[in-house]
Amino acid sequence: MSSSTAVESCVSDAVALVDQAIEGRQSIRAYTAEPVARGLIEEILAVASRAPSGANIQPWKAYVLQGRSKDSLVEKVCAAHDALRADPALAAEYVEAFDYYPRKWISPFIDRRRENGWGLYGLLGIERGNKDGMHAQHQRNFRFFDAPVGLIFTVNTILGTGSLMDYGGFLQSVMVAARARGLDTCPQAAWNAYGKIILPHVGANDDEMVVCGMALGYADESALVNTFRTPRVPAGDFTVWLD
Repeated sequence: MSSSTAVESCVSDAVALVDQAIEGRQSIRAYTAEPVARGLIEEILAVASRAPSGANIQPWKAYVLQGRSKDSLVEKVCAAHDALRADPALAAEYVEAFDYYPRKWISPFIDRRRENGWGLYGLLGIERGNKDGMHAQHQRNFRFFDAPVGLIFTVNTILGTGSLMDYGGFLQSVMVAARARGLDTCPQAAWNAYGKIILPHVGANDDEMVVCGMALGYADESALVNTFRTPRVPAGDFTVWLD
């Protein structure tokens, strides 16, 4: 094999591995109890730290919860989630630090959201109007879907919108690095409204706000919910070519 052929083969293999890690990533909503080695988590975060950020300010901060620390946070937030359902007036106490979703939905975004929601609930047999079922499934977020590792990501409140954009690249890097190591994840905006509970629990400073949570672990391959895979529009639908 010539040197140029060998290089081409290595490049092709690298492309395949990167693509496989990206395309193989999906939001996993059921995990086994198999623990994740601390060394693996450290590797994932170290690789993800190479994500780009404006002026290299690296705005991310990660809290890794396992064992009792995770279980205790789960208990606190699930209790708040239940209380909020019983008394909707409590919503004033649980407000996101920033708008993750739009205040007014328009097409095609609302259509995709509905397709996603009813696709998942339909798979699980949760019919429209089944408020108990919806509440229970939503609360799975606050149990990190039983993953052995829960991640909470925060950002300094002094930073601007650009830092949240940078954060997206970092989070994607975490998820792809995890997938490359045989692990799975589920990024979760559901945690964002519960900063008043989360931040003191993890020992965050007063100038931090919650960006999102994330479940990390080994997927339960037998779980029906993990067969749910969201569609994507073709690249041609969102790409404009200019000559």
